[in-house]
Amino acid sequence: EDLAPAQPGNQLTGCTVDQALAAVVESARLHGPRWADPTLHDIDWLQRRTARADAELLGAACAHFITPFVATYGKYFTNEQNNLVVAFIPKVADWIDGRKGPLTLGHGDYRLDNLMFGTPEGGPPVAVVDWQTPNHGQAATDVSYFMGAGLMPDVRRSVEAEIVDEYLTVLRAYGIDYPRASFWRDYVHDTFAGLVMAIVASQVVTPTERGEAMFAAMATRAAQHALDLDSLDML
Repeated sequence: EDLAPAQPGNQLTGCTVDQALAAVVESARLHGPRWADPTLHDIDWLQRRTARADAELLGAACAHFITPFVATYGKYFTNEQNNLVVAFIPKVADWIDGRKGPLTLGHGDYRLDNLMFGTPEGGPPVAVVDWQTPNHGQAATDVSYFMGAGLMPDVRRSVEAEIVDEYLTVLRAYGIDYPRASFWRDYVHDTFAGLVMAIVASQVVTPTERGEAMFAAMATRAAQHALDLDSLDML
């Protein structure tokens, strides 16, 4: 499908508040129709991390990749962010096990480079591409992953509560009552999703100048997101 004249988001520069709101609302429209749908268990190609063995495998991958990751990306982290990463890596498997939120259909890589935004010339308000990692997982993951990586930290802090409230409002149109306190717990817990993606994905793709800048942006913003919300205290 030709989405022109829509334009892709840019992970490096971040997005506007209006774009972030549109993206999060669109994620609710993905999550709502298949919320707690038991038939999702029958779709074997959806990614799941419900077994302890899967969680431990991801933890082992992060432990294996962290040394070369830090060798390349350590220079982008503040001391506080670096300390967070060091403390988090041994807890990756427990972090996966700690996902207790409602299950639905998720995108799995919900970030700016995978979104197309409408322009004054036309195009859909927001369209989602790159459907390589669809999952049956916790609803809050896509939202937290996007917010952590998509907005500059100072902008995110100023609009985070408002955008979360709008996400929950859209869910209610599907008859879903996701208590805000419960969603916030799941959202805070999954601030690490962007960090894990950056650590693993950066080590299995061909290095490029833009790729390094992109993974650095994702990792540092996700780490700051976790620091801002004291996410490590939940593990």
